Amino acid sequence: MAYKSLLTVLTDPEMPKAALGQMVALAEAQNAHVEALCLGVDRSQTGYYYAGANAMILQESLKRANTDAEEINAAAKAYLEGTNVRWSTEDGVAQIADIGRHVAHRARFSDLVVLQRPYGDDKGAEAEPIVEAAMFEGHAPVLIVPDNAHPVAQPKTVLVAWNESVEAMRAIRRALPFLVAAETVRIVVIDPPKHGPDRSDPGGLLSQMLARHGVHCEIDVLSKTMPRVSDVLNRHAADTEADMIVMGAYGHSRFREAILGGATRNMLENGTVPVFLAH
Repeated sequence: MAYKSLLTVLTDPEMPKAALGQMVALAEAQNAHVEALCLGVDRSQTGYYYAGANAMILQESLKRANTDAEEINAAAKAYLEGTNVRWSTEDGVAQIADIGRHVAHRARFSDLVVLQRPYGDDKGAEAEPIVEAAMFEGHAPVLIVPDNAHPVAQPKTVLVAWNESVEAMRAIRRALPFLVAAETVRIVVIDPPKHGPDRSDPGGLLSQMLARHGVHCEIDVLSKTMPRVSDVLNRHAADTEADMIVMGAYGHSRFREAILGGATRNMLENGTVPVFLAH
């Protein structure tokens, strides 16, 4: 079991190389194919321009988007040509309101989508819709890589955030290639419920299931001693020298997390190690 088709989506000519580096490391370890979708983003909003300005602004926006796509594609090719993996690139232009459709179509045929962190001062408005399109419309797991992360071909220690949700279980199943190959998988349960069928052994059935795949598991039951679950996970990742966190994405609605915050959004903003997400 391995990831054989890896995809990344690039939209910035000044792109950091963390996602490409991580994808190449995974491809070398798993004999996979790397694909880079290089998109120039047409940011024009024709409905907001005064009469007569639409054609001029649209033409200029399309010209800029085509130039960006060519530059991104050239940079991706230059990077990938220096590696020993099988790779391909494709460039194109997408309107910002329609970018999710293009991403979802490619993600649907990928085993894993590797993307940069979508939040930050230098991130475009398209970064978050790309992540969501890959997961929700493309039905693919996504690996979010911090901008300055060092590529990890195979994580030795993996944290699994377990809250008995459907999303968490789906992420765990999708992450099995990483979990089986890891030296240690730490099942992290934060403030387990005091009532329920698993109250006396939180994480026990999950560890049993993973052990049957040959996964070496440990269960860490933690108290929520910090305001946010993501803070607890990040601190525990640092304490255990974890290389990756696996968690279910968007247990609450995306709208709620966008307005009020949530574990997924907070982890995308503040994750210190690569985060494997699935919904």
